[in-house]
Amino acid sequence: MNRLRQGWHILRYFGPRWVAYRAWLAAQQRLGRLERTLPLRSWNDEPLAGHLIAEADPDPEALLERLRRRRRFFFTWTDRPQFREWLSYWDCGSTGSAPSVQMAERIAAGDWCFFAHHWAHTSLPPDWHRNWQSGERVPSNLHWSRIDEFAHGDIKWVWEPSRFTPVYALVRAYWRTGDERWPELFWRLIEDWRAANPPQHGVNWKCGQEIALRIIAWTFGLFGFLEAEATTAMRAAQLVEMLAVSAERIERHLGYALSQRNNHGICEAVGLWTVGLVVPQLDRAAHWRALGRRHLESLAEELIYEDGSFTQHSVNYHRVMLDGYAWALRLGEVCEEPLADATRERIQEAVKWLFELVDLSSGRAPNYGSNDGSWLLPLSNGEYDDYRAVIQAGSWLTGGQRWLAPGPWDEHLFWLAGAEAIEGEPDPPERKDWSAPVGGYYLVRSDQGLAFTRFARLRDRPAQADFLHVDLWWRGVNLALDPGTFSYHQAAPWDNALGRTSVHNTVTVAGQDQMEQVSRFLWLPWMSGWVATARRSDLGDLALWEAEHDGYTRLVKGAVHGRALVQLGERGWLVLDRVAGPPPARLHWLLCDAPHEFNAAQGRLGLELEAGPVWVQTGTTGVAGAKAETTLVRADPASTRGWWSPRYGLKLPALSLALEVQAQEAGFWTLFTWEPMQVSMADDVMCVRGADWEAQVRLAWADRPGPLVRAVTLRDAREDTLTVAA
Repeated sequence: MNRLRQGWHILRYFGPRWVAYRAWLAAQQRLGRLERTLPLRSWNDEPLAGHLIAEADPDPEALLERLRRRRRFFFTWTDRPQFREWLSYWDCGSTGSAPSVQMAERIAAGDWCFFAHHWAHTSLPPDWHRNWQSGERVPSNLHWSRIDEFAHGDIKWVWEPSRFTPVYALVRAYWRTGDERWPELFWRLIEDWRAANPPQHGVNWKCGQEIALRIIAWTFGLFGFLEAEATTAMRAAQLVEMLAVSAERIERHLGYALSQRNNHGICEAVGLWTVGLVVPQLDRAAHWRALGRRHLESLAEELIYEDGSFTQHSVNYHRVMLDGYAWALRLGEVCEEPLADATRERIQEAVKWLFELVDLSSGRAPNYGSNDGSWLLPLSNGEYDDYRAVIQAGSWLTGGQRWLAPGPWDEHLFWLAGAEAIEGEPDPPERKDWSAPVGGYYLVRSDQGLAFTRFARLRDRPAQADFLHVDLWWRGVNLALDPGTFSYHQAAPWDNALGRTSVHNTVTVAGQDQMEQVSRFLWLPWMSGWVATARRSDLGDLALWEAEHDGYTRLVKGAVHGRALVQLGERGWLVLDRVAGPPPARLHWLLCDAPHEFNAAQGRLGLELEAGPVWVQTGTTGVAGAKAETTLVRADPASTRGWWSPRYGLKLPALSLALEVQAQEAGFWTLFTWEPMQVSMADDVMCVRGADWEAQVRLAWADRPGPLVRAVTLRDAREDTLTVAA
C-alpha cells in the first residue's frame, strides 16, 4: 500500500485530532522533550518527604503505622484465620504442597515463570534488563525515550519479570503457611529492582501499562506482607516512594496510552486510581484519584461496546480489562469511593460477553485475537487459559451474584471481596445461541458444543485479519481452533505472523490477507461485514447463520466472501463458502493435533479424540474443470502452517487442512460429523447421509448477491425443516 493511501486510511479511521496528536508526540520525542519533562534521576532525588502532603509525618515508622491502622485494601491481617481455612479447602485436591507454595519454592530457587508457562532459570534476583529469550541486554543507563523496544529482540521477554507477577504466588503462599521466607523474598526483589532501575533509567520505565501492572503487583505485595517480620518501616517507605514516582511517570505520559484506545489507557488509569486510594498521604493522591476515576469511567463507556465487546478484539485482552476493572471497582468500594453505577453496568455486560464464550467444564475459551500472555491477577489455582475466576469475580462485583458453581476459581473472588462473596447459591444466566452484533461476535450452540465466528463493521482497529474465522467445539474439545499469537517480534516467518488470514479457519483469495498489514499492529483498509441470515428451526434441531465480508474488494470489484454455518442437530456441522476474486481460492482449517487418517483424493480426514472419533470432509462446487488440491500439513518446520500458540512464546503442532482451487469463482463445503458420511450433490441439493439419518441442504450458489442456503431438512427420529425466504 503506498504512503498516500495509507495516510488517507489512517486519517479516515482515526480522525485528524488523533493524527495530529501522534505527530506532535513523535516530534516531542525526537526533540528530546520527553527527557526534559521526565529527566533521569536517582532515588536520592526522589525522597519520600517530597511526595507527601505538608501535614503528613515523613517518618517511616509513622507511615507504616498508618498503613496498618487504616483499612485501604481488600483484606487485613485479622482476616488471616478465616483465609487459612478457605485456602486449605481449595488446595485439598493438590498433589503435595499448594500450587502457590510450589511456585514460591521455584522462585526462591532462581527460576522465573514467563507468560504463565515458560520457566527459565534466571538468577535471584533476575537481571531486570536482560532479554531472557535472546540473551541480549538492553542498556540500563539511557533515558527510556531513547531506547527502541524492538532493537533487542522481543521486548516482552525483558518486561515480563518487571511485572512482578510472582508476587501473587508469594502472598498466597505466605497466607497459607506463614513462612517468613516469602515476604523476605518479596522485599529482596523490590530492593534489587529499585537499585537496578533508578527513575526514568532504562526500558522498564518506557511503557506506562507495564508500570501500572507493576503498581498493582507491588500494592498487593505491600498489603499482603504488611504484618510480616520482613516488612520494616524503611522498606515500606521506599516502596511507597516507588509507587509515587511510578504514578508520576504514568500521569506525565498518559495521553499516549489513551490515544491507543485499548488496555493501555485502562491499566494506567487503574494504576493512578490505586496509588491515589491506598496512600492518601501523597501530595498528588487526590489528583491521581480524580484522574483515575475520570478515565476509568469514560473508558468503560468508550472502549466497552453496548453488547459487552471490547475494542481490542481479543479474548485474553478482554480478561485483562475485566481484571483491571474488578480491582478498581472493589478498591473503590473498600476506600468508600465507588465508581459510577453506569461503569459497573458496562463492566457487567463485558462479563456476560466472556461468560457466553467460555466452556464451563474446562474454563477455556476460543483463542481468539491477540494473546500476549498477560494475566493481571493470577489469584487462584487455575491454569492461564481457565477464565472461570474472572467470570466469577466479575459477576459478583458487578451484580452481587455468582454465575458459576463453587470451585477453586472462587479463591480469586475471595481475595478481592472475602467470605461474603462466596456464600449462597450461584444463579447463572441461561446460555443459548448468542450474538454481540456491535463487536461482531456470534455463537451457534448445540448440546455438545458450539460454533463461534466473528466479523463486524469495525469501530476500532482490528487485531488480526480473520473475519469469518470459525472455532468449533465438541464435548469440551476445541476441534477447529484459532492459531493465537506466539510472538509480536521474531525472525521470519514468526514475526507476528499468526494474525494472517491464511492460518485462520476461513478462505483466502490470490494468496492475500483480507487486509494489508502496513505495520506491526495496523491493518488497512478496514473491512466490513454484514449478517444475511441468523435463525433456528421451529423444532430447534437446525440452525443457520450466514454472513459476507468485503475484504477482497480492494483486489477486484465484487470479490465478496460469503459463509454459512449450518447446525445439523447433534449430528454435526456444515460450513459453506462462496468466494469470487483472482485465483487461487483457498479454504483452510486448523484442527487440533490428534491421531488421524487422511485421504486426499476424497478430501476426508478422520481424527481419533478422547471424546470420540471425528470426521472432517471438504469439497468444492461450481468449479467444474478447475484444478483443485487438498493437502494436510502438521508442524511445518519451514513455515507457520500447522502450528498454534495457546500461550505467548509457545507454539505447538496442529493439523492444517487446506483445499485450493484455481478458479475465479468458487464454492467450498466442509462437513464435521461424529461418524462417516455419504455426501452427494444433485443439481442444487446437497445430501448428507448417516447410518440412521439424512440431511438435505438446498443451495443457492449462483444467486449473487443472495443467500447460500435456501432450505435445510434433517430427518432422524423426527423431521425438522428450516427455510429461508427468497
